[in-house]
Amino acid sequence: MATTNGRTVTVFGGTGFLGRRIVRHLRHREFLVRIASRHPDREHRLFGPDDPQIQSVEADIHDERSVADALAGAYGVVNAVSLYLERGQETFHSVHVEAAQRVAAKARLAGVERLVHVSGIGADAASPSRYIRKRGEGELAVRAAFAETLFVRPAVMFGPDDVFLTIILKLLRQLPIYPMFGRGRTRLQPAYVEDVAEAVARVMRPAETHSTIFEFGGPRVYTYEQFLRAVAHQADLAPLLIPIPFAVWHALAWASEILPGPPLTRNQVELMQIDTVSSPETPGFVELGISPHSVEAILKKMLSNRG
Repeated sequence: MATTNGRTVTVFGGTGFLGRRIVRHLRHREFLVRIASRHPDREHRLFGPDDPQIQSVEADIHDERSVADALAGAYGVVNAVSLYLERGQETFHSVHVEAAQRVAAKARLAGVERLVHVSGIGADAASPSRYIRKRGEGELAVRAAFAETLFVRPAVMFGPDDVFLTIILKLLRQLPIYPMFGRGRTRLQPAYVEDVAEAVARVMRPAETHSTIFEFGGPRVYTYEQFLRAVAHQADLAPLLIPIPFAVWHALAWASEILPGPPLTRNQVELMQIDTVSSPETPGFVELGISPHSVEAILKKMLSNRG
């Protein structure tokens, strides 16, 4: 393994589903990793208190001083902060636009060499979906503040302890009649979270990177119905799949959001109406030398681990 000569990479969102994997992959590549979060004690539970290559600092992405402090002396920065449900001051605009711009601007001032901003496939400032629109606006704001930003756009990610594949599997086991989003024709290209984390670590290397945008989709494109059938098949299930109009899902999500930990949000319903497939013109896993894992292979491993 090539040494990185002690280069420090600050990771915002380093305790999240993707972020904690990014931390491990960066560490494996001998970067010194500084995890910036509001709850440094979480890092100790995830990574242990005694790893000399991992440092925890308390930082709030909404606060300029703490962002600047977290970036001091860093070679690189990864912004893997994401928000899926708006609560009070935590809005898609405050997190995906304002905070993202703040991190980029402070990174520029700190002399950071590489900024990797995690967005999502389909991010579009003109989208009718507020979530997707703010993702798109965030990309524009970040690029304006730090022109050489490397944008990482994953498809929907899966893996152990996710809120996608794990929940679908659980529901398929519980429901002999499974309600589908619409007619099940939305296309998706799920990416294994460890593959995305490895891709971020490779993008961070000080080699020449000819592209500033990467899209990471898995090896197969499914319709939503095909995906459900593939998951059910791996788990030896044969559910009856019933189409449910999106208008019904939106009403259910609206009611669900009143709950403290809503099982369904309007944002999730909106995302299920839009194809999330990587563009063949945009570099991805292949260009970074990564062979992405299939849903079937990882699910097989997850099921055998449980058994």
